[in-house]
Amino acid sequence: MSKILAVALSTLIAASALWAVPLVGTAHERFKAAIRDAEQPQTNSFITPVRLKPSNSRGLIATVWVNDSGPFQFALDTGAGVSLVSRDLVTKARLPVHQSNRAFVGGLSAGSIVSNQSTTVRSIAFGTPNNKLSTSFSAAVVASLPGQLDGILDPTEAFSPRGYSIDIPKGELRVIDFSERALQSADVRTDGALVKWVRQRNDHRPFVRLGDSRLALIDTGSNFGLAVSDGRVVGMNPNRQNRTMRDLSGGSISARRVAPTTVNIGSLVLRSVPTDVLFGAPAGTPVLLGRDALYPFRLTFDPANGLIGIEPSEQ
Repeated sequence: MSKILAVALSTLIAASALWAVPLVGTAHERFKAAIRDAEQPQTNSFITPVRLKPSNSRGLIATVWVNDSGPFQFALDTGAGVSLVSRDLVTKARLPVHQSNRAFVGGLSAGSIVSNQSTTVRSIAFGTPNNKLSTSFSAAVVASLPGQLDGILDPTEAFSPRGYSIDIPKGELRVIDFSERALQSADVRTDGALVKWVRQRNDHRPFVRLGDSRLALIDTGSNFGLAVSDGRVVGMNPNRQNRTMRDLSGGSISARRVAPTTVNIGSLVLRSVPTDVLFGAPAGTPVLLGRDALYPFRLTFDPANGLIGIEPSEQ
């Protein structure tokens, strides 16, 4: 199985909330109650809410047990496209290793991660060894990961067919069942938006359509704002300094923060969004919405019905 890991970058400091307004409606309260009901233990199908620890250099970190072994440190990355585990984790958790027909390739810099081995994870727990989720997903096996990480978790694939929510300011992950009831507009706060999950061919990552018709990847693995490659921006201030950022492969990429922009996503209008220009990114790198742009929000992903809810956090 071949998958391209196009995004997951190391991170810097998350931005402060720029546009979140605490409004709570009756429909939103009903949806919160439905989530609480769904999260009650039912034959290990669901897990209790998971605390995510933000890291300056590694992103949103969850403490994880694999095959009852651990604890391990995993970064939660919606932009990854494939989960990764270190060879050390594979040994400790006694996971089987398989040769892949084609190599996994990932990273934004020239020094990409390359792996022709994979494993299958069937038992994973979050926060405590008993908070288990029944699942089955493949992960690429790599020699090591930067920042003392043991793994990178692609939640869309790892939690499939379930959905999930990531509250970035609150630092909380929830797993939600949308098989019987799809995410609806009434479930999202009036100052939020329910938008279509735009699927690319052979790519399950969460893309959304911006108001100017560009596709943007929701990427919790980077702390960019709105990030675009250098060929898409003109009129940059030549006096601004580039900053160097490390990606998962250990390579580096240059980025320059430019003037903030206004971004439309469905009915949401985001003003003063931090904006970055990427230099040296591979051809085909999509527009990214990183954590600096997403920080004020709780993001709810309904992969079964192709919907994404974006609303201010109630932290």
